[in-house]
Amino acid sequence: MYKFVEKKRSLLFGLPLSFTTYKIDEELLKRKQGFLSVREDDCYLYKIQDVTLTRSLPERLFGLSTIICHTADTTDPVLVLSHIQNGDEVKQYLVKTSDEERMKRRTVNTLNITADEYENE
Repeated sequence: MYKFVEKKRSLLFGLPLSFTTYKIDEELLKRKQGFLSVREDDCYLYKIQDVTLTRSLPERLFGLSTIICHTADTTDPVLVLSHIQNGDEVKQYLVKTSDEERMKRRTVNTLNITADEYENE
């Protein structure tokens, strides 16, 4: 069962004129694009490292948002969910669920912090 099913919408009155669908459940984010030639991409939520929500002026006028997910996925390091409704809810769900999935799978993101300034002393 999917938690969110959103369609990419046009900036003209926010109508769902596109053939792109985003589906999000507890473990996966799926993007299905196309009409004649269909492409479907999956990204596990535990691979999502950072989520950004943006709203341009036309998006704000029609209640739309764009969500940018920075992932550790090799095929899509930056996954963009363009012109969707309920952007705040989707972003909060992605942040919360991706953290839960990382804890469940015991994956840890580490930063490469160098100690160059301490080595010179």
